[in-house]
Amino acid sequence: MEDFCGNSSFWDDYVTWNTTKPDFTPCFEQTVLVWGPTAFLFFLATFDFASRLRSKGRHIPASILLIAKTVGVWALIILHTVHLSLTFRLEGDDKYEFYKAERYSTIVRIAAYILVFLLMVLHKTKGVRTSGLLFYYWFFSMLCDVFPFQTALRNPPDVISGGNKDGLYYLIHVMNFPIVVVMFLLNCWADKAPIRDAGEKVVDVRPCPETSASYLSQLVFFWFEGLARLGFSRPLEATDLWDLNRKDTSRYQVPIYDKYWSGPGEGKLQPVDGSIAEGSVFVTMMKIFGSTFLLAASLKFIQDLLNFVSPEILKLLIAFVKDDEVEAWKGFLYVAILFGTSIIQTIFLAQYFHQVFLISMRIRTALTSAVYRKALRISNVARKASTIGEIVNLMSVDIQKLMDTTLYINMLWSAPLQIGLSLYFLWNILGPSVLAGVLVMILLIPVNGVIAGRVRKLQIQQMKNKDSRVKMMSEILSGIKVLKLYAWEPSFEQQVMDIRGKEMNVLKKAAYLHAGTSFVWACAPFVVSLVTFATYVLIDENNVLDAEKAFVSLTLFNIMKMPMTVLPMMIVASVEASVALKRLNKFLNAEEVDENAVIEERGAGEPVQIQDGNFSWEPETTCLKNINLKVKEGSLVAVVGVVGSGKSSLLSSILGEMIKVSGRVKRKGKVAYVAQQAWIQNCSLKDNVLFGEGLDEGKYKEVIDTCALGPDLDILPAGDRTEIGEKGVNLSGGQKQRVSLARAAYSKSDLYLLDDPLSAVDAHVGKHIFEQVLGPNGILKGTTRVLVTHGITYLPQVDHIVVMKDGEISEEGTYRELLEKKGAFADFLALHMGSEESEEYETVLQELEEVLGGKEKVLERQQSQISDTISEAADGLAARKRRVSTASNGSGSKMPLLRRQTSVIKKEDTPTRTPASRERLIEVEKAETGSVKKDVYFHYFRAIGVPMGLFTLLLNVIYQGFQVGSSVWLTKWSNEPTVNGTFPTDKRDMYLGVYGALGLALGISIMVGTVVMSLAMLKAAFAMHNIMLSHVLKSPMSFFDTTPLGRIVNRFSKDVDVVDNTLPMNMRSWIQCLFTVLATITIISVSTPWFIAAIVPLAVVYYLITKFYVATSRQLKRLESVSRSPIYSHFGETLTGCTTIRAYGMQPRFITESELKVDYNQKCYYPSIVANRWLAVRLETIGNLIVLFAGLFAVLGRETLDAGTVGLSISYALQITQTLNWLVRMTSEVETNAVAVERMKEYGETPQEAEWEMPERKPALTWPDKGQITFDRYQTRYREGLDLVLRNVTCVIEPSEKVGIVGRTGAGKSSLTNALFRIVEATGGFISIDEQNIAKLGLHDVRGRLTIIPQDPVLFSGTLRMNLDPFQKYTDDQLWRALELAHLKNFVSELPTGLQHEISEGGENLSVGQRQLVCLARALLRKTKILCLDEATAAVDLDTDDLIQRTIREEFKDATVITIAHRLNTIMDSTRVMVLDKGEVCEFDTPSNLLRNKDSIFYAMAKDAGIVS
Repeated sequence: MEDFCGNSSFWDDYVTWNTTKPDFTPCFEQTVLVWGPTAFLFFLATFDFASRLRSKGRHIPASILLIAKTVGVWALIILHTVHLSLTFRLEGDDKYEFYKAERYSTIVRIAAYILVFLLMVLHKTKGVRTSGLLFYYWFFSMLCDVFPFQTALRNPPDVISGGNKDGLYYLIHVMNFPIVVVMFLLNCWADKAPIRDAGEKVVDVRPCPETSASYLSQLVFFWFEGLARLGFSRPLEATDLWDLNRKDTSRYQVPIYDKYWSGPGEGKLQPVDGSIAEGSVFVTMMKIFGSTFLLAASLKFIQDLLNFVSPEILKLLIAFVKDDEVEAWKGFLYVAILFGTSIIQTIFLAQYFHQVFLISMRIRTALTSAVYRKALRISNVARKASTIGEIVNLMSVDIQKLMDTTLYINMLWSAPLQIGLSLYFLWNILGPSVLAGVLVMILLIPVNGVIAGRVRKLQIQQMKNKDSRVKMMSEILSGIKVLKLYAWEPSFEQQVMDIRGKEMNVLKKAAYLHAGTSFVWACAPFVVSLVTFATYVLIDENNVLDAEKAFVSLTLFNIMKMPMTVLPMMIVASVEASVALKRLNKFLNAEEVDENAVIEERGAGEPVQIQDGNFSWEPETTCLKNINLKVKEGSLVAVVGVVGSGKSSLLSSILGEMIKVSGRVKRKGKVAYVAQQAWIQNCSLKDNVLFGEGLDEGKYKEVIDTCALGPDLDILPAGDRTEIGEKGVNLSGGQKQRVSLARAAYSKSDLYLLDDPLSAVDAHVGKHIFEQVLGPNGILKGTTRVLVTHGITYLPQVDHIVVMKDGEISEEGTYRELLEKKGAFADFLALHMGSEESEEYETVLQELEEVLGGKEKVLERQQSQISDTISEAADGLAARKRRVSTASNGSGSKMPLLRRQTSVIKKEDTPTRTPASRERLIEVEKAETGSVKKDVYFHYFRAIGVPMGLFTLLLNVIYQGFQVGSSVWLTKWSNEPTVNGTFPTDKRDMYLGVYGALGLALGISIMVGTVVMSLAMLKAAFAMHNIMLSHVLKSPMSFFDTTPLGRIVNRFSKDVDVVDNTLPMNMRSWIQCLFTVLATITIISVSTPWFIAAIVPLAVVYYLITKFYVATSRQLKRLESVSRSPIYSHFGETLTGCTTIRAYGMQPRFITESELKVDYNQKCYYPSIVANRWLAVRLETIGNLIVLFAGLFAVLGRETLDAGTVGLSISYALQITQTLNWLVRMTSEVETNAVAVERMKEYGETPQEAEWEMPERKPALTWPDKGQITFDRYQTRYREGLDLVLRNVTCVIEPSEKVGIVGRTGAGKSSLTNALFRIVEATGGFISIDEQNIAKLGLHDVRGRLTIIPQDPVLFSGTLRMNLDPFQKYTDDQLWRALELAHLKNFVSELPTGLQHEISEGGENLSVGQRQLVCLARALLRKTKILCLDEATAAVDLDTDDLIQRTIREEFKDATVITIAHRLNTIMDSTRVMVLDKGEVCEFDTPSNLLRNKDSIFYAMAKDAGIVS
């Protein structure tokens, strides 16, 4: 060593430690302090070179910063090269002594600086703007060089010049250190952005500043400062946010997920043996994020280890205070180490959380896209197993559970590690006594197991209840207009409240469990410390609990407290996550639509060919049997048959939507599909027609004209730019069908599958569409068209007819061929005789008479077929339980979450004030700005109850008092003097007893406080939900027309969940943190009064950071919340129309739209993640400064402070770092989650309809007993500021009259029934029924005394009995009678459970016709004096129409019947006909009188329909 270092030893205690002026030896400085940073650089540089050389780089331009760095590194190279050359040059001179250590250290430095320069060149060419490796190297070099620098300054040579060695050493180090410091500072900034290649696409419009931030800025999140300042100065807007980083986008994450997902999916190869490959979400996530997660876990591991530096330093500080002879500088060193360790922990923890938050965010992106895409591919059978509520909860709740669990899953190993290390260090202090504490912890494990098991059961139960409630709410909102028309809101409100009551019972049980958990885990660390201390002092009289043992042990117990508290919570969270994983796995592994069910062919061949096809909607049943069908290219094929014969199913089999039991299906060319119930998107009418295709103005105009949409565009406020509401709420049934048809016509497809598109339009419009679009001379001529129809007048013009009967093709051929067979087709024609009146009808009748042999034979055949049809409609059709979801509504799904089964609201229901408002119907969801208003908190606290709130605060004060009291008592105990090295037994027992009593009181107070607070907040949640539910159900229809259903459901799912679970937890944490911080500051200030001087500026900084953070975080939370709803709205819209989407092959476009919405939501979410980390670094730094000042004042005041007080002060200061952070975090969380209260309060204050019942104005029980309806100068509009939809309507409808209402589209026909049922209120005039002004009666008194059969047959999931009689007013006999009259008795009686038969969501286990018959049964049950038919048979076939009309004529002959007609022939036998035009009554007379007047509007309409020639 002497040869290597000369006279200097490598280490000398008397130079470095046992001295008042500590320093390192020259040998140590020239070896370890030089070689250490260099070894670090060389080791990591190999990895840096390897990764950078593989990457494609872009050149960084020269800048002052880059030039300064280059100059600095070359200055160091030159400096040390000169130094090295001098050592060789002067080696032989006797005046100089150069040892190997000095020469080698110089060579090492030169090599290191050259490597730094090479790295800089590499980074410049590869576009690396900042380097963590170089930052750390210069930082470590600066730390190491500070010691030689201070040595040189403390020992300056007498003569610097003149050639002595000391002077040279002095010059080298005095010049070296400032340059190293400058190099470190220069590396705290990032270089300029790389130069873009020519033609390189700019992806980010507003790139995230993180990408251009320096390493130091990334480390401590300085780059977020700009947004924090902006958020403080004004409320943030979406335009202020940055674009997502590339790796966080769906475009980047989804392909990676697809690569590793092994389950069923698009393009996935299935096992050869035919089994379905099972994928695992957990395994897939581990493959994708495992390495990143491991890196984050390593950061957590280091942070956990650093946790145990603090108690060791505390031990040294207490010893320092007790021993006055210890050098003062050591106390400052201990404080510096304590502070430095805390800063390192802060940075490591911040980076750890940043990484796991990024992982959780990317998991959400990948899984949300996976669930969305799966929903597009899932088979009808599999979908039946997943209700809408469950699918929505997969996206909104289960994926969120996985995100939350990902953040803290490392605690499953970190907590045991911290507990184990704590026990190890405790063993070193207290010896075997610690085993008593271990035993207590082991005994607590079964308790934890029992609680976890109970929580798991409650969690599963709660999920089921929540699913049921969300499902019920989505159904209620989907059919809200029907509920209002029937006055059924109270029944369904009670059903929701019953489910909510079950939820509350589960949540109350959970509250008691949480209280038990709080008691156990608040007491656990204390009990462990109590038992350990008691064992320690009791087993040996010589064991004295002094300050060092007590407070170092207490610090270790406090370290244990967090993992002991979190571990059981993590076990519960892991259980919840496992439940969520199982649900996700089940859904993502569910059976998909068979891609091979239909063979796509190209080139020659038939467009549609089915050979020996057998198809079903459910396994083990067959709906279509022995299907053999060939459709010639360019032909028009009609599919006809009675209700439920399998017509729609045939189209579904061609689309590949059904289960192919056997046979082959071949299809050629691009497909367009028009569903029986039109699927309309929430976008402009033009976008609905274009459906993602490019705009061809000529083609577009032609399609609009031929589909008879031109007059509609003239009426719509903004023409084709008018926004169409969800499910086409502001279009009539006919308009929706024509838009759907226009979409198909514009698509330029080869094969058109048309499921009865003409049934919902007026006869003259149907004729126009057939001639202009579908027929031999229409715009689709030359393409292949398969048309399901009941319009017999079109049949002579088709090329080929397929007749369906009982799920089989009974016969097929040309019109004339089938007619001459006198088979099923002739029966079909005979059945529909009388349904139409036109010239074409007369032609068909004549041909039929010729074939069958006279009119009498036709009538005979007709009666026979009507009899058979009634029988089939009643039993045979639905006895097969045909799955009609895709066939009837074009969804291939159950009633989707975001559909609204609102009956028709005509085009007048569109704003007309400004061009912008004319285009928009759905109101944009507003994001509140600024702080949550005080009245929101008052609203919440009023719901909680003032006495309960104050009692909760009092209990928390008592809890904190007991906690502080126990610590102060321990201080007093540890400072108690000993007698001959032992402690008096009586005093020992007294101290021990009081300490134990304080712990017990602490546990009881937290348990009672938790119970009281939880129950109070559950009471508030229950009350707020009920208020919101009541107000939403009492909102006028205009509210539902302008508010997307997804937004309302979001209030009842996500926001209610926040108020149920998240907000109470946040409030509890906030109150506990607040009192803990106050207690800590009080204790430190009392112990060291000088601390008050430091806490004032720290408090100001703390306040400012809090203000910056809360303002920014609050608005980010709101933006994130608002951007979340469109994801679910779009998801529901997709579920509604997934059959249509699949038919058009539009899945990629819809998937892209969904992913863009998710990315936009994540764009709002990511800044809030960074805001939390930005806050954590700054607040923990303040906490670290509190530790620093508490330590400094303890060191400075050691002459006046006792060891116990120092231990108490610093042990509490060590706890405050995380507590300060959590206080602000919880302040923000409380405020941001209070947004849920704000949103619920908003919907709890919606404008209300009139009172449901007015006891003082209740009409007589027999009212209306006549059925006379009088309109007196009546006028109305749908919303304030819109045009009138009915103008000065004055007329009298006499008792028992049968009045038909007709008019062009948008004339105000449905508005009239809306007015009668007070769906809209009068703005002038009045309506009276039997001389009672209905505006002065309660809404339910009006609606409950009228009867309506609406256009959309809405059914709800539940029993058939509930769907008929939700209030249970009628006896079973009355119900059976109504079913018999509705021709459903045979069908229902053959069901195993009869009236208790479960109706699926939307009534999907019934055909459309049967659903309408159920609506008829509802009307027959009420059988009031007034019946309204609002285009009631527009969506059903002619068979069902005939049944309904026949029954109404017989059963309501004494009632006043108002019929809004879509087929003129249905109202030709009316007493009088009312013709409306632009909201005014133009004509009101008998049909015969109106037809005699050839100038009348009615005559013109009849002529268009072919009724008159």
